[in-house]
Amino acid sequence: PKKMIISLKKEKPKLPETFEEDTWKKLKMSVHAVHREQPVEQSFEELYKSVEDLCIHRLGPNLYSRLQNDCEEHIKSEIDSLIGQPDDATIFLEVVEACWQKHCNQMSLIRSIFLYLDRTYVIQSSNVCSLWAMGLQSFRKHLTSAPEVQNKIVSGMLSLILQERMGDMVNRSLLRNLLRMLGQLQLYSSFEAAFLADTESFYRQEGSDKLQDLDIPNYLLFVERRIEEEHDRIGHYLDIQTKKPLISKLDTQLLEAHVQTIVDKGFEILMTQHRIKDLERLYNLLLRVNGLSNIRQAFSAYIKKTGVEIVMNDERGLEMVQDLLDFKARLDELLEQAFASNDELSHSMKDAFETLINARQNKPAELIAKFVDQQLRSGGKGVSEQESELILERVLILFRYLQGKDVFEAFFKKDLAKRLLLNKSASIDAEKAIISKLKQECGSSFTNKLEGMFKDMELSKDIMAAYFNSSVKKELNDKVGSELSVHVLTTGYWPAYPPAPLNLPREILDHQEAFEKFYLSKHQGRRLTWQNSLAHCSLKATFRPNSAGRKELLVSLYQATVLLLFNGSDELSLSEIAAAVGMDDKELRVTLQSLACAKIKILNKSPKGRDVEEGDRFTFNSKFESKQLRIKVNSIQLKETQEENDKTTESVFQDRQYQVDAAIVRVMKARKSLSHTLLISELFKILKFPVTPPDLKKRIESLIEREYLERDRDSPSVYKYLA
Repeated sequence: PKKMIISLKKEKPKLPETFEEDTWKKLKMSVHAVHREQPVEQSFEELYKSVEDLCIHRLGPNLYSRLQNDCEEHIKSEIDSLIGQPDDATIFLEVVEACWQKHCNQMSLIRSIFLYLDRTYVIQSSNVCSLWAMGLQSFRKHLTSAPEVQNKIVSGMLSLILQERMGDMVNRSLLRNLLRMLGQLQLYSSFEAAFLADTESFYRQEGSDKLQDLDIPNYLLFVERRIEEEHDRIGHYLDIQTKKPLISKLDTQLLEAHVQTIVDKGFEILMTQHRIKDLERLYNLLLRVNGLSNIRQAFSAYIKKTGVEIVMNDERGLEMVQDLLDFKARLDELLEQAFASNDELSHSMKDAFETLINARQNKPAELIAKFVDQQLRSGGKGVSEQESELILERVLILFRYLQGKDVFEAFFKKDLAKRLLLNKSASIDAEKAIISKLKQECGSSFTNKLEGMFKDMELSKDIMAAYFNSSVKKELNDKVGSELSVHVLTTGYWPAYPPAPLNLPREILDHQEAFEKFYLSKHQGRRLTWQNSLAHCSLKATFRPNSAGRKELLVSLYQATVLLLFNGSDELSLSEIAAAVGMDDKELRVTLQSLACAKIKILNKSPKGRDVEEGDRFTFNSKFESKQLRIKVNSIQLKETQEENDKTTESVFQDRQYQVDAAIVRVMKARKSLSHTLLISELFKILKFPVTPPDLKKRIESLIEREYLERDRDSPSVYKYLA
């Protein structure tokens, strides 16, 4: 019997020979319909299935190649159609935008039809790009192959941007879309290079023109507006990568190229007019281009120029300190509000103030001391305690800049003595507070004597309390009907006062003798010297019998001695008064002038006049009237004469000579032998006050004469110390 063999193998079905061609033909028709912007006849589901069938049967590479060729052919024709378009920038760019938008829409539609190809064959093949990227590559290829079109696109966009910079309205969305197109095509860099070159050229010319036409404040406003506009362009249509080079070009052409001109033309005017907002704008803009050094130089030069004018102005000598304080306050405000409290500018201001305040030797130190005296004296300007403290704090800042602090010390000490002894200090706490601040600034050696003056005042209170309870004082009370208060001063602490001859009334002499007897019994070996020039008195005067005619006169001891003469005489001549009081002639004339020629006339002078002359006669003014019961006649003790100022200055110079001599000897004693140049250099480091090489040379010569030093026999420029 025959065996039947049944085969279970199934033959693989074969594709029709025309399957690939037929399928592609159908797909090609749909692609052409998309390119022609016509309806696609087959359904997207049917087309998608056709692509899937081709890919499943490993026909993906051929399909991709055919699609690529078709798309490339279409894109080439689209790019070619842009050649010969109108030259008008806006019209041409709108055509390009429409072409690009159509390309994007068509590639998006084609990708959706060939999505299976994109997700299988393309992903599995390393050297094949996506359909969307393939479209971009093709568009880029044919666009770069048509330089006429590419250049026209770039020049058209640059033209629109120029129009916008000139103030015209342009289609920003058109620019944005085209720049994004260039970005996707990786052609943005070609636009950026041309754009930055145009920007540089445009702002170079505009910067030069505007700087000639505008003043500096308006030029800075113009620059600020241009920077804002360019930032706005970056936000609307330029790529963010363009921001840094664009702003750099702007800064370079509008600011960096003109930094010195901007500073030279505008800085001083803005400072003088105190235009904070404009200065803030200048500072912020120039800071962008490393212009701080230019600002610093101009700031320092302005401070020195203006400050030196204040310091050297003799007409406003008395107002100099207040002018400097106002100037400093204005600068502090500018530094904080316009210059953001910049440290470098702050240091420049300090250096400039140190230069300007020492441009005039000694006088600023003297006037600062007098200003402090006015603030601390009672009856000064009507300011509160807090305001006065703030003013003194500001004055101490000026004091820090002084090189000749010894001049300030001398005048401050003299004025402090008068305030304490004449009871003219507004607040002892304020006095001690400023001395404490001076101690912090300059050390205890600077304030030792000043603190000693306060100790003397405190001790004097204790001495007077003991004196009033002593038997000597009780015995004196039986003889005289007046009182005497004494301040016992330590010679080394207080300013030196020249002896002042005066024939004191017997009653005051009795007081002095009694006090001396008491004091010396307690402090043996000490010597008391009475300083008549500092004494002041309270006299009871009767101008008329009724109560309205009785007054209390606050006078100096000189004034009191003269007035007491009229208790025994109705009329006295200048020579008679001089013989009776035994005063210095100049001092006597000033005293009589204060009593007979001032606003308050306690005496009458004949003949009338402002000056006291030989032959003048004086009578008691019994018709004197005043609503006040206590009348201050003692103003001359508070006033400083030019002679007093000269003596104070001279004493400072004398002290400086001693300090220079001591410094030279100290250095030479340590070094034994030193050249002239090195010695001068060492002295400049040691000495705390301004001194010149010629002055130092004079002191060296003086020490050689006094045999503290000698010159080296072999080298005359070398000094040797003599033990």
